[in-house]
Amino acid sequence: MGMNKGLDLDTDCFAALSPAGHFLALRIGFAFPIFEQNSLPARWIERYSGLGLVLADPVMHWLYSNTGATRWSAMDIDDPRGVMDQAAEFGLAFGVAVCCADAGPHGQRSFGSFARSDREFTSHEIETLEFNLKAMHDSLVPPTNLTRAELEALGMVKNGLLMKEIADLLGVSEGAVKQRLKNAKSKLNAKTSTHAATMATSYGLI
Repeated sequence: MGMNKGLDLDTDCFAALSPAGHFLALRIGFAFPIFEQNSLPARWIERYSGLGLVLADPVMHWLYSNTGATRWSAMDIDDPRGVMDQAAEFGLAFGVAVCCADAGPHGQRSFGSFARSDREFTSHEIETLEFNLKAMHDSLVPPTNLTRAELEALGMVKNGLLMKEIADLLGVSEGAVKQRLKNAKSKLNAKTSTHAATMATSYGLI
């Protein structure tokens, strides 16, 4: 369960440190994250979604109002619906919440919730999770150097137009369109024009 909107990120570091599962949301914008991954137990996801526990989840409350890292056991947040006790039934007995955010009131935030069934996370493990989350957050900073012409071409790729159709609509040569898309791919570190258009859409650029 998860989505990545065309991004190819290595999250093995998180899986290795949280054998009971993890939930990761990177660069949350106005509504959705650019990248989301949920490796928590399927039966717990079903319970959590079915009962609408997200609004009552102390971990989510902490993640949306704090930055840094804390063990679940150290959170002083009311849990009237017993979310944490229910999670423990599915092997999510010990956990850590980690969050980082851009500076300023409109900065995007990224967070993760990481779980074990056997013991508390060590301080070193928490530092490693925090370091890796911040590195991934920083690696997904939206580029600001795409030109209007490059974004216009990407928007047409997104809409399924072919190279010749884009050239005709813009009144330029196919070579000019190819160059714009090549520049856009480079700036977005994308493999193909379609990949670049997907990433630009994820960043809210088109």
